[in-house]
Amino acid sequence: MKVEHRSGIGWVTSFLALVAGFCDAATFVGGKSIFSAHVTGNFVFFATYFASETRDAHAWARLLTFPVFFTAVMTGGWVAEKARRKHSILLIEGIVLTLAGGVSILLPALKGHDTMVTIYLVVLITVFGMGLQNAFGKLFPTQTYGPTTMMTGNVTQAALDLGGLIRKGGNSDEGKWTSFKKQGITIGAFLAGCVIGAVLSNRLGLGIIIIPGLAITFCYFREAYRRV
Repeated sequence: MKVEHRSGIGWVTSFLALVAGFCDAATFVGGKSIFSAHVTGNFVFFATYFASETRDAHAWARLLTFPVFFTAVMTGGWVAEKARRKHSILLIEGIVLTLAGGVSILLPALKGHDTMVTIYLVVLITVFGMGLQNAFGKLFPTQTYGPTTMMTGNVTQAALDLGGLIRKGGNSDEGKWTSFKKQGITIGAFLAGCVIGAVLSNRLGLGIIIIPGLAITFCYFREAYRRV
């Protein structure tokens, strides 16, 4: 999924933001309210459980997302340095997310499986995949319009752009319009992914994470085939 032309950046941005929103909402709805794309949000839930009188394994599962995410980002950096195709990090992400969905689908068929263990395993595998996508965004910042896994920075920029446009009379600043449109694409795609992921996870379970995994893998090989 290497981007050679500016015209392709919008598509890649939309696609990756959609994937991140999908996975984040899917694990939150189907995985005991655990975020997979922006794991710092899990710190708040951990603190809430830790401060309450009732403490359970959910809090520690959320805390585990941090070292998993950290390891994934480190792995992404290593892959970017060693792989012949620098964007192989996205292929690995696709494989990891496909694995997460596959585990959710197949493990329940085994005798004596523990439902909670399966859920936590799937969520942590998904966190690893999202860590790879975060690494991609940092390593290749010109390949997207901005961060695709967390929207706080994008929303902030969109608000600044809109405020500037309002103060200067709308079309007077083409640069701000362009920036505002880019942020809108990213935020809109992420929101769409959240809605789709939440609905499907609520109805079908965490196995639906296999969908973005297969989609990323397919797109990667399609682009690789086109460049042969």
